Amino acid sequence: MGRPAILLTGAEGQIGSELKRLLAASGEVVAVDRRMLDLADPDAIVAVVRRVKPSLIVNAGAYTAVDRAESEPEVARAVNARAPRILAEEAKRASAVLVHFSTDYVFDGKRTTPYSEDAPTAPLNVYGQTKLEGEQAIAQAGARAIVLRTSWVYGLTGKNFLLTMRKLAAERDELRIVADQIGVPNWSRTLAASTARIVGAGLDALGERSGVYHLSCKGEASWYEFARAILGEGPKPRIVPVTTADYPTPARRPAYGVLDTSRFESTFGFALPRWRDALAECLGSPA
Repeated sequence: MGRPAILLTGAEGQIGSELKRLLAASGEVVAVDRRMLDLADPDAIVAVVRRVKPSLIVNAGAYTAVDRAESEPEVARAVNARAPRILAEEAKRASAVLVHFSTDYVFDGKRTTPYSEDAPTAPLNVYGQTKLEGEQAIAQAGARAIVLRTSWVYGLTGKNFLLTMRKLAAERDELRIVADQIGVPNWSRTLAASTARIVGAGLDALGERSGVYHLSCKGEASWYEFARAILGEGPKPRIVPVTTADYPTPARRPAYGVLDTSRFESTFGFALPRWRDALAECLGSPA
């Protein structure tokens, strides 16, 4: 038998671009981006899966424009809910394993202690609602599937908070950053490496551990604290804490999104680093 085929969607995204390289140790990776596979096109999804015949599908593709989703709910739903359902159905049909990424935005953020996987879900926005529908569709499909919820993804490519802060810091003397939303920043490479590690243990072992897991670095931060950690303690730009009310956006954000990762750690036998350590490694690495 040859090496298993691995279908990776969202291959140009933050997590996907890292996984494209890291998953090669576990199989022959067929990496598709939005140009090669439109996740809003059900027929295209089926055609690609049946052509590739993967033993593992890793769905790193998603509609992640949180504010724009409020005015494009059907597009967000097609990518975040319908596509995962089709991938799960095709995985079951082919006896493949599915790995899918979800978000802390499935919660309403009204708690002040970390959310376990079994905590009640109550999304505040269209993005969170469609991601929750994707999780539910995967469960209903009955496939062997691992759903990994994470939060505040950043990296050195794509669109994310770290790159936005660097850009604005070069342009402005003052940055006003929300200080009353709490979560955990996660480097895309840390998330990808952890995903590749659990895949590397074998697909049978992975399939036997089907379920929802919280995958996140340790600690917590506000966006203000995250910005300070990115930009350092220099005099410029001046970083000013503001409230969510001072910075209205089309989509409501949860005030608290820290995820309890103990189920992942006990199941897979390792924990992710503290977020500040991962950030330091990111800032010290080439893109």
